[in-house]
Amino acid sequence: MNVSASVFIDSTKEEVWKVISNIENSPNFISGINKIEILEKHNEGLIGLKWKETRTMFGKESTETMWIIEAVENEYYKTRAESHRMIYISELRIAEENGKIKLTMNFYGEATSFFGKIMSFIFSKIMRNSTKKMILEDLNDIKKYIEGR
Repeated sequence: MNVSASVFIDSTKEEVWKVISNIENSPNFISGINKIEILEKHNEGLIGLKWKETRTMFGKESTETMWIIEAVENEYYKTRAESHRMIYISELRIAEENGKIKLTMNFYGEATSFFGKIMSFIFSKIMRNSTKKMILEDLNDIKKYIEGR
């Protein structure tokens, strides 16, 4: 499953990066995140940062462990999570386009078991739509926070 969504933000790449790389405080500006618990933090850069993220999804609280696997300051970072026999990769990417900043989230999920692949095939359209809605809500929360500062 691949899902992508973008918003345009009236700001600079550096300001957007400052906000999106502030994982620890993301519950303060992303309404879908209930809680963040930092598990591992490195002194330099984001790569290796590991945390537990708690959200309410489909009326039920869910906690996933995530970590940053790639990052280039003021450009993008990628996270990985493994849960329920799935591997999830998400990427937040900053680009400049027509004098505005374009913030894009790309999300990719892959089943690691035969049963998971069957379930993924059956529910992929439903999951894609709800995932895209959640991504857009997160991106719009980030946009609102940055532009309201």
